[in-house]
Amino acid sequence: MYMGVIGNSPEGEILRELAGTRVLVTGLTRDIGVDVARAFADVRCRLVVQTNDLTPDMTALVALLSQSAAELKLYTDPIRSADPAIRFAQGCQQAFGGLDTVVNLQTITREEMRLVASEADVERLITAKLTPLTHITRVCANRMRVIFAEGSILNVLTMPAPESARQAAIAGLARTALAAMTRGEAGQWADQSVRINCIAPRTDVVPQSGAALKSEPDIAALALYLASRRGKTLSSHIFDAEMAER
Repeated sequence: MYMGVIGNSPEGEILRELAGTRVLVTGLTRDIGVDVARAFADVRCRLVVQTNDLTPDMTALVALLSQSAAELKLYTDPIRSADPAIRFAQGCQQAFGGLDTVVNLQTITREEMRLVASEADVERLITAKLTPLTHITRVCANRMRVIFAEGSILNVLTMPAPESARQAAIAGLARTALAAMTRGEAGQWADQSVRINCIAPRTDVVPQSGAALKSEPDIAALALYLASRRGKTLSSHIFDAEMAER
């Protein structure tokens, strides 16, 4: 449903709306986030990028982004727990005097799913993945409230298609936890014009409707749409992702 609306949004209109806006993208790796970061750089945003994946390919990507973005700041400190995530989010706000759009990226890998052997393992895995997203969301939403920014926060959790009932259960629980966090935070900040949405893995556990996001360009298109005026009526939505494994 929403993909058709995104496709009808003129590129020039998005460019005019988002040029110069302040955008944070966290969790960038060579496998996730490249198209998202490039999409915002290409419309001349002021971009803050966080990555722990400082490979030669990532260094080349950052150089490419700096040529397109109106301004680029790179952070490489890990943000795997609450306190580092909070300090990082506070520092990013200071870099540009606030943020207009935040896209947090997180992935559960096939190997991480294979290491799960108990309910406690599942809980630890999901907590580790969602804790940074939750705290960055709260810090950034609060700052948006203070500076009266009508901001967009999009939390993205991707994972490969389950190969077993155990992996399907992990996917279902991760989706449920992310959906609950998204709806809770969206409700908390709704009267402050801060919109919070998420992209979660499609599972058979929850009945689905509509098309799923199939690729990273789809995720990038949705992130641009939510950041634009056309997305200002959308909050607390859980969008489905059904990504091909790389």
